[in-house]
Amino acid sequence: MADEKRRVVVTGLGVISGCGTNPDDFFQACLEGKSSLGKVQRFDASAYPCQIASEVHDFNPEDYFVNPKNVKSNDRFTHFAVASARMALKDAGLGDTPETLQNADRVGVMVGTAFGGAETFEQETLKLAKKPERPKVSPFTIPALLGNTASGVIGIECGCKGPNYGVTSACASATHAIGEAMGMIADGHADVMIAGGTEATITPLIFAGFCAMKAMNTDYNDNPTGASRPFDAGRGGFVMGEGAGVVVLESLESALARGAKIYCEAVGYGATCDAHHITTPAPEGRGLAAAMEMACKSFDKSQVHYINAHGTSTQYNDKFETMAIKTVFGEHATSKKLVVSSTKCVTGHTLGAAGGLEAVVLAKAIHGDVVPPTINYETPDPECDLDYVPNSKREMTVQAGLSTSLGFGGHNAAILFKKYEA
Repeated sequence: MADEKRRVVVTGLGVISGCGTNPDDFFQACLEGKSSLGKVQRFDASAYPCQIASEVHDFNPEDYFVNPKNVKSNDRFTHFAVASARMALKDAGLGDTPETLQNADRVGVMVGTAFGGAETFEQETLKLAKKPERPKVSPFTIPALLGNTASGVIGIECGCKGPNYGVTSACASATHAIGEAMGMIADGHADVMIAGGTEATITPLIFAGFCAMKAMNTDYNDNPTGASRPFDAGRGGFVMGEGAGVVVLESLESALARGAKIYCEAVGYGATCDAHHITTPAPEGRGLAAAMEMACKSFDKSQVHYINAHGTSTQYNDKFETMAIKTVFGEHATSKKLVVSSTKCVTGHTLGAAGGLEAVVLAKAIHGDVVPPTINYETPDPECDLDYVPNSKREMTVQAGLSTSLGFGGHNAAILFKKYEA
């Protein structure tokens, strides 16, 4: 009995996104295919090849911090993380302050990010460069830019004293964080884990870097909502987003003991490395296929009805991800019982936060038996030949679903959720 793994369920959701600053509004925007992409407003992007993004508006971090001083000393990526974590804890009914959080010693945090405090890094570097003879920067510079700070500040603000650290694996960060957090509960190291990802990279340097790589779409500056078109033959690069997505994972025993609402059960996790190229996925999506196989180990694949794909709207990703899905699921991939969609056409690509936002989508799709569409799907690509739920949501039974993520460095991650059954 000592080696028996504990069951893990999802009991809370939190989201800060350009298309919604709570889980219900966010998911409704995904279902309606209501794109949040628009002209960049956080800096002057008029000289950049790509001038569009999904930005978070009408967000006041002071609404989510117990101590307003902590707002000024932290970067925007941490603001998003704290807001979504507090939202998820409230949704789970666990308490969200050091005074109200239940069993704080058994509550951990694992929030991923690709870049950490990018805005802080840029601002303080420019300040230093402006007056090198007076090398003064904010005393909060170092903690504000560290990638693990989001997890740490969530712990401070909410009182979480269990396992706590950050995860960094580029655009796979949030999915890795959720998968690793599942293991913390399954192995008995925690009863509750706040897990997901956060990112705030709509900054001059990060934009310039991705433009230099020719990774972002440059053809839709005058039509932002049409720019992200995963799996479409006319896809031409991703569009950046920002925000945070967090789920509360909990042992089934703990959830049942307190009568918690259960969205779904977390039952699988896979993580692999392509060992191929720093930015390009392995041919045929071999590494991702291996991660999905790992996540589906000992699970009946015919019960997987939905995949929320990484689906970045880049040529290689969408092609190789399609190939990976067909490798793993065989005939089931082309049956009418398995569908695939990418919600990045609505949210933008939030990099290290993407897997967190998409875990929220997956949990809600399973709980509500409805799948969001892939919008802007106009011209089929012969190499992307699955059912991508084009342009309109689909009400259907979703017994189980996968969320997949890939990151620069060859990182692959997949998580498997299913309907909760006693």
